[in-house]
Amino acid sequence: MLDRVLAPWADALTRESAEQILRFQLDAETRQHIDRLAGRAAEGALTEIEQREYGELVDAIDLLGILKAKARDTLTRRAQP
Repeated sequence: MLDRVLAPWADALTRESAEQILRFQLDAETRQHIDRLAGRAAEGALTEIEQREYGELVDAIDLLGILKAKARDTLTRRAQP
């Protein structure tokens, strides 16, 4: 279902916007925060608020991965004759 929802979005990407999506990186502070939460999660030491935040961050990272895959696919399809 997510693929169906994102297909029109991916089709609307320009080459430049697709490339910009592929270059996107989380900033160092956010990555460090996620790493801290991941470590605490592995220890079973997250508070309820931290669990919710960590879950939201994981979902956001998953969505970013999907968006990057769509951008990559868009560039690949447009490069084919």
